[in-house]
Amino acid sequence: MSHARITIDRDYTIADVPRRLFGSFVEHMGRCVYTGIYEPGHPMADERGFRKDVLSLVKEMGPTVVRYPGGNFVSGYLWEDGVGPAADRPTRIDGAWHTIETNAFGLHEFVDWARAADVEIMEAINLGTRGVEEARALVEYANHPGGTYWSDLRSKNGAADPFDIKLWCLGNELDGPWQIGHKTAAEYGRLAQETAKAMKLVDDSIELVAVGSSNRGMPTFGTWEHTVLTHAYNEVDYISMHAYYQEHDGDAASFLAEAVEMDAFIEGVVATIDAVKIAGRHTKQVDISFDEWNVWYQSGLDTDDQPHQVSKSWRTHPRLIEDTYSVTDAVVVGTFLNSLLRHGDRVRIANQAQLVNVIAPIRSEEGGAAWRQSTFWPFERMARLARGQILRLAVSSSQISTKRYGDVDAVDAAATWDEETGRLVVFVANRSLEESNDLTVDLRGLGNLRVKNAETLTVPEDGDRFTANLESAPDSVRMVPLPGAEIVDGAVRASLPPLSWSVIELEVARS
Repeated sequence: MSHARITIDRDYTIADVPRRLFGSFVEHMGRCVYTGIYEPGHPMADERGFRKDVLSLVKEMGPTVVRYPGGNFVSGYLWEDGVGPAADRPTRIDGAWHTIETNAFGLHEFVDWARAADVEIMEAINLGTRGVEEARALVEYANHPGGTYWSDLRSKNGAADPFDIKLWCLGNELDGPWQIGHKTAAEYGRLAQETAKAMKLVDDSIELVAVGSSNRGMPTFGTWEHTVLTHAYNEVDYISMHAYYQEHDGDAASFLAEAVEMDAFIEGVVATIDAVKIAGRHTKQVDISFDEWNVWYQSGLDTDDQPHQVSKSWRTHPRLIEDTYSVTDAVVVGTFLNSLLRHGDRVRIANQAQLVNVIAPIRSEEGGAAWRQSTFWPFERMARLARGQILRLAVSSSQISTKRYGDVDAVDAAATWDEETGRLVVFVANRSLEESNDLTVDLRGLGNLRVKNAETLTVPEDGDRFTANLESAPDSVRMVPLPGAEIVDGAVRASLPPLSWSVIELEVARS
C-alpha cells in the first residue's frame, strides 16, 4: 500500500471554473456527423434527421461548447456548400480525409443540432484555401440581423434570426505540412491578423482563436506561437493547442504519466504568450483554447486493409479511427481533465476530440445502437460536478518510475469548491498499475464537511486493464462506488484502487 496526502485550503484558489473547459468537437470526418449525430431514416431519428439516442448521450455527457466543422476538413471546405436547399447542394471530394462529402449536413443543420444539444457553437473558418473575404462573409451570414446580401440569404434559407455565434477559430493546424494550405508562421500570422480585423468589423462582439502548434513535438513549436502572436496579439483572444497521446510498445507507466507532458506543454505556451505580451507592451490578456485533445492510437493510416483508418478509396462517411477505449485510456483521459482544470486560469476553452465515433466517448452503429465508451465517464463527472473555484492543491505522493518522464507522482489530482452550494469535489487518479494508494485529504477553512458521494473508475471485477466498452457489453466499464471514503479527524480518508480515476464529492454538513 502506497500513501498520498493532499492539502486543500479554501483561500488558495486558481480561478473560476471556465465552463467552456468541457467542450467537444464535431468534424466532417468518418462517421462523426453522418450516422453519428445525423442519420435520417434511423429508427431513433427525429424529423430533422438527428439521432435522438446519440443526442440523449450527448446531453448526459454534458459538453458545453462544440467545435465545428473541422479539423483538417475545414482547410478545404467551402461553407456556402452547406447552406440552402439540401437537394441543390454540391457533392465534393474532401482531400483531408479522402472521402466524398455530400453536404447534406451543413451550417443550418449544425446550429439546429447545437440548440437541441444545448451547446455553444465554436465555428472554424477555412484559412487554408480561402481568406479574408470568405471569413467576413460567413460572419455576416451567421450574425448580421438582416438587410444585407449575406444576412438576407440566411433568412431566405430559413433562419430569419441571426445565429449569434460568438466563438470562432481562425483556421486549423496550418503549421502542419499535412494541412491543405500549410503556411509559415509569418504567412499565417499576417493572414490571421487581417482576417481577425475584418471579422470584427462585421461583429465586434466575437472572440477569435489563432492557430497554435499542432503538437509539442512540431519543429516550429514555440517559435510558431511567438511569430503568430507578434503579428496578431491585439486582434485575437486565444491561441490554440492540440495534443493526442497513446500507449507505445506496452509502456503503460509512461502512458499513464502523459498528463506530465500536457502540463509542460500548457506552461510552455503560457510562457510564450506572456513573453509576446511583455515585448509588445500589450495590456490585454490572450489565453489558451486547447481545442483538440484525446487518446488516439495513430497507427496504420492510409490503407484499405484497415477499415477503421484512412482509406485510399473515395467513399462517403467511412469508418475512420474508431478507437475502442480501455480502462487505461479512461484513467489517462481523467488525468488530462485534471491537468486542464489545474490550468483553468489560462486554459479557458478545451475540446475533447471528437464527440461521436471518431476517437470518441460515444459510439453508434448505422441503423443500430448508441453507447458510452469508457472515456465518457471522467468527462461526464467533471463536466457535471466541477463548479465554483479551482483550488490550488499541495500533493505529496509516492512515486512511480517511467521510461519517458522519470519518477512521477502516483497520485494526480484537481479540486473545486463551490461557495454557493457548499460543495467540494476532488478528482484524483492513482497511476499505479499494481498498488492501492492510501489517500488523506487535509481540509482547511472549509467548515464541517461530510462525504456526499464517492465513485471510482477502475478495472472491473474479473477483468483486466484492457477491458473496454464493446457494443455487446456497453457498461463493462463505468463509475462504481469507492468504498470506505470517510471523514476522520477533519480529513478525508480513502483507499484508491490501482489504475483508477475517482471522484470524492463532499458537502457542508447541515445541522
